[in-house]
Order: sequence, then C-alpha cells, then structure tokens
Amino acid sequence: HASTRNAPDPAAGSQTLRSRTSAGVASAPIAVIAVLIVVSELAVFAKRLERVVAQIEGGEYLAKFSGATGTWSAHLAAAPDIDWPELSRTFIEGLGIGFNPLTTQIESHDWQVELYDRVRHAGGILHNLATDIWTYISMGFFAQIPVAGATGSSTMPHKINPIRFENAEANLEIAGGLFATLASTLVTSRMQRDLTDSTTQRNIGVAFGHSLLALDNLSRGLTEISLSRDVLLADLDANWEVLAEAIQTVVRAEIVAGRSQITDPYALLKDLTRGRRVGGPELAEFVRGLDIGDAAKERLIALTPATYAGLADRLVDEL
Repeated sequence: HASTRNAPDPAAGSQTLRSRTSAGVASAPIAVIAVLIVVSELAVFAKRLERVVAQIEGGEYLAKFSGATGTWSAHLAAAPDIDWPELSRTFIEGLGIGFNPLTTQIESHDWQVELYDRVRHAGGILHNLATDIWTYISMGFFAQIPVAGATGSSTMPHKINPIRFENAEANLEIAGGLFATLASTLVTSRMQRDLTDSTTQRNIGVAFGHSLLALDNLSRGLTEISLSRDVLLADLDANWEVLAEAIQTVVRAEIVAGRSQITDPYALLKDLTRGRRVGGPELAEFVRGLDIGDAAKERLIALTPATYAGLADRLVDEL
C-alpha cells in the first residue's frame, strides 16, 4: 500500500538492466519488476492477517444465565414451572451472543482466551510489518514523505523520523503483553469461583486501546512513505550473487536430466559467491564454463537480479 508518488521515473537508471533481460520480460520495465518484488513481500503480511482475521471473525462469544452455581437452582426454587435452560438460551441468543449451558459461578472464559490469543497473533504480524518497514526506510528502499507542520527532531529539524512505525511497534508490544496476561490468567479459576478474573478483565479495554493506537499509526505511516525505485534498482544491480540459488538449482535439474556430471552444485556456487561480491560479467563467464546444456546456459545468462522475481506478479493477485 506504500505510495509511489515522488518516486523516480521507472525508466531512469534502469537502461543497463533492461538491456540484459531475457526475451520473455524485455517488454516490462525493470523498475516495475522491482516494485512487484516489494509488493509481493508486503502481500505476505496481508495474507497472514487475512487468515487470522477470519479466525477472529469466526470465534464464539459466549454468556451464561444460570445462577451462582451454574445449575439454575435459585431460578427453579423461585419459578419451578419454567424451562430455565431454554429461556436462558432464547434470551442470550437474542442478544447475538452464544449460549454456554455448562458453567459454574462464572462463564469459563475459554472463548476470551481464544480471542485474545488471536488478536495477539494479529498484533505480532503487524509488529513484524512495522519493524520491516522501519528497516526498509533505514536502508533507503522507502523514502518518507515530509508532512507539513510535523516535527522531525527536537534538535535536528532536517530529520524525518519513522515515528509512526515506532509508535505502532511499542503499542503492539504493550497490547501483546496484556493479551498474553489475559489469556494465561482467564483460563484458570480456583474451583471455578475465584475473582482474579474481575481484576484482569478491567484491562481488556486497555489492551484493545493500544492495538487501535498501533493500527492508527501503521495506517497513517503507510500513507507517508514512497517507494525509492532508483535505490531498489541500484541494490539489485549490486547483488548478482543472489543468482547463485538459480544457478545451482538449474545445475541440479541438468544432473537429473543426464546433461551434467557436476557432483556438488552447492559447493561449486559456495566457492564462487560466499562472502564476496560477484558481478554480472563474472557470473556469465562462470555459467559459460559449467557442464550443463546450452539451453540452460542461455536461460541463466539472460537472468539478472531484477528479473529473478519468479511469479511475484501472479502472487500479488492472490489477495
């Protein structure tokens, strides 16, 4: 969802990369492929959240109306001719809440434990998003858009701090701690009759409040960043060693097909790339010397870090 306004022209700085693309992707600007890589990574967070949100929406919300011991004993003493379980069910379900017929003095809170664990899980995913965006900003992959009237630093007015993501991170940590305490405490009640739950449940609103603050900061923060395409392109062009995965996998396929006698593709690539930079020409020369078929060599030589995106364009459509 990051904005791409104020981002450099996708054609700028990408001509050398585009000239090295394979025929299958030559028509697509490399900058667009770089954007797709980022978007597909962010789409992972959306998919993770979608799953947990569905669990939250499908959860039960239960209540009881069966007296101090859960047996309707006082109810029956007062009005023995009434079908109290059925009346209780009708009343509770009429409020849009699930009916729990088997309780003691308290409703057992298991549904609450499930809810708080799931909300904490969602918060953990959002925390992961906040820290990743913060890291991308520090690496220059995202640029922060100046907001009129905002104060970046008390002593350095030129700074734009990633305050939205830092605030979201802190609020999610507080909320997660409270939800964890709620879940671990509410699942237990001494003889199903102690009142520790009354103290604990006074913090339910606090936990959700910190979650809402985090969501507000995250949603606002995501509208205040733009994708630095030129930085992404430069980073891709500086890291040709990422293609080591593709090369060793192709070599393995060639071995299985009987077109190669290489015994240890991993070790071969490890010797070439581990702990050192490898440029495009050096990698192409290495591929030409491999004991693999000509078609495989052509596919590998045509690859660039920017085009090594797999099915990223299709995967973002999964949302």
